Amino acid sequence: MDTIEANHALGFSTDGRDFALPVAILHDLMITRVRLLSNNPDKSRALIDAGIDVELVPCEVTPNPHSSSYLKTKREKMGHVLSHTPGKKRK
Repeated sequence: MDTIEANHALGFSTDGRDFALPVAILHDLMITRVRLLSNNPDKSRALIDAGIDVELVPCEVTPNPHSSSYLKTKREKMGHVLSHTPGKKRK
C-alpha cells in the first residue's frame, strides 16, 4: 500500500493535518506574508484562504530507491509540487 492507502486502511483520512492553528498564530502575530518552504498545496491553500500572501518555495531532494514510490504518490495523488520524476536524477 502507498501512504494514502495505508492511512485509509487504518481508518484515517488521506492527510489528517489541520492548518487552523498555524493560521491562527500567524494572524495573532499580524503576519500577512510568508515564504512557505513546502511542496504541499494544502498548506499554501490554507494560508491563502486565510488571507495570507504566500510565496511558495519548493523543497526537494533527489529521489532514491527508498523514497521514489512515496514521492510519486505525493505528486500524483496529493498534488504536491515536485519537478523531478521519481527514480530519475535531476540535472
